[in-house]
Amino acid sequence: MLYRRRLRSRIIVSYLLLGFGLAVLIASTTVYLRARVERQVIGQALKNNVDDFANGFYTNPDKAGVPFEKLVGHVYGIGKIALVPPDWRGLPSGIHELQETDAAGSTHTYKLVVRKDPKYWFFLRYEYSQEHESQQRFEWALVVVVVVFTVLSLLVGMWASSRVMSPVAHLAQRLRAFAATQTHEKLAPHFADDEVGQLAAALDDYADRLTEVVRRDREFNADVSHELRTPLAVIHGATELMLASNEPSDKMRLRLQRIDRAAQQSTHLITALLMLSRNERGTGSTNLLQLANLLLESNRAQLAGKPVQLRAEGDAEASIDVPEAILSVAIGNLIGNACKYTAAGDVLVKVARDCVQVIDSGPGISVEDAAHLFERGFRGESSTGTKGAGIGLSIVGRLCELYGWKVAIAPRSDARGAVATLSFDPPKVG
Repeated sequence: MLYRRRLRSRIIVSYLLLGFGLAVLIASTTVYLRARVERQVIGQALKNNVDDFANGFYTNPDKAGVPFEKLVGHVYGIGKIALVPPDWRGLPSGIHELQETDAAGSTHTYKLVVRKDPKYWFFLRYEYSQEHESQQRFEWALVVVVVVFTVLSLLVGMWASSRVMSPVAHLAQRLRAFAATQTHEKLAPHFADDEVGQLAAALDDYADRLTEVVRRDREFNADVSHELRTPLAVIHGATELMLASNEPSDKMRLRLQRIDRAAQQSTHLITALLMLSRNERGTGSTNLLQLANLLLESNRAQLAGKPVQLRAEGDAEASIDVPEAILSVAIGNLIGNACKYTAAGDVLVKVARDCVQVIDSGPGISVEDAAHLFERGFRGESSTGTKGAGIGLSIVGRLCELYGWKVAIAPRSDARGAVATLSFDPPKVG
């Protein structure tokens, strides 16, 4: 409901309900008090008049009469009850309000006072059609007053809400302007020392603390990246020199190659994490099929003798304008995940111009787990007995958010296993 979401709408509705409620309350009270006073005053007067009329009749029947113009008295002996009008005959003693229509079609409203004695029945009729019409007009006037006061309350509520919400809207406008320009300017000096000013001061304090946290985080990432790149570069250079010499044996050469690939993967991971922390996109062009073969070669050493075949196929010319380090982390995590959970069979990487698919023959995955795989720390049911903290795929998900890609893992329809699909943004594909 909109009025629960917007403070300005809540203020307007509050004024509207308050004005309507007060107007209805005043109008209802007025009608009730008028009717009650009328019943008490006129009713008592009519009862007194009918008593005087009856007493005068008993004293002197020939001179009995009603002293007022709008009062008409009728007396019926007990033997002439049949002459009493049908509408009056069954009424008990007391005051009654009746209506009748004359021959001309006009409706007359009157009060009838009834007194039934053992020998005579007395009826005193008080014509008050004009007063009844006046009362109806008065009630309609009150309805108009209620409508007018409700509309006025609505207008006052709109004006008051505009005045009340103007500083808040101004604060929101300044916040949007700061977010658009990436500048940090104090908000509190632009507002009075009231509730909105206190809110602006609290936002300034929060922005300062958040800016400090972001600054420290970026400095930490930059320092770590710089400090780790140097030893990794040393490791990479040393392994290349050792591999170029004829001294290492075949077994040692495999180990050196493994160290070199691990150093290269670490360098790529550091680059990707640094770009994520800065929310920046790198530049470069990468051939997808060549990268897939390199990543498969790196994962062969991780199979530990498992009967798993690794192969890549697809468009050899497919490339994308993204640094190799970013794609190496994204596709490498998908391939590494497939190799980890595949005990036997094959891991196939299919390369196209708009996507890369990693198809494995592992234990498969449920639809429920597939929906949460890219959440940080999540591990599905099939991960039992394997090592990992559930961070690799979350990094892939963050890289996809940075570059506007789409990634998903779904169970295979024809056999056991899963299919991981990394879809690229079409404008970025070469």
